[in-house]
Amino acid sequence: MSLKNANNLRPLDQLILRIASDQDQQAFIQLFEEVGSKLKAYAMRCGALDGEAEDIVQECMLTVWRKAHQFNPKTASANTWLYTIVRNKRIDMARKTKADMVVSDDLWPEPEGEELELGIERDLNGRIARTLLYGLPDEQRQIVYKVYFEGKSHSEIANELDLPLGTIKSRLRLAMKKLDTLAQEQMTWLIIILLMNY
Repeated sequence: MSLKNANNLRPLDQLILRIASDQDQQAFIQLFEEVGSKLKAYAMRCGALDGEAEDIVQECMLTVWRKAHQFNPKTASANTWLYTIVRNKRIDMARKTKADMVVSDDLWPEPEGEELELGIERDLNGRIARTLLYGLPDEQRQIVYKVYFEGKSHSEIANELDLPLGTIKSRLRLAMKKLDTLAQEQMTWLIIILLMNY
């Protein structure tokens, strides 16, 4: 696909096509800045330790540099292509270190394409949500869980916990403010970690 036909593609797809056509170093750096930390998080989610995950991301990016010409945005998005490379590198690493060990992917292949991308996003979002929820005091976490995971109304929760309705609403309001603060702090730390590591 030519670059002039690539203008209607997603930004990451465009970056990979620029790398493929011109060996564009700026596009490569921008791609790494956009996805490096996400790919590392995914590698760790696949069972890699911190150092191994960094190695996997480096190998993935080297593969992108060498094989960007093989990327086809008509068959898969850039995210899907990148996550598949990371997953395959993780499997290769696991097989090298434990040659006789059967990997679950050998028995139950993971989904591919858009389904894989959505699954990865759900996993990462779930991990973030759990981390934020555990930052709440127990009484607030309990109410957030009942409202958003059990789907109960404020009145039902008040009856179940034998608390005034106003207390339920107040705790939920405080929990939402705290979650907002925790989310902002987490983003700040992610940015600081990114700047320090990359």
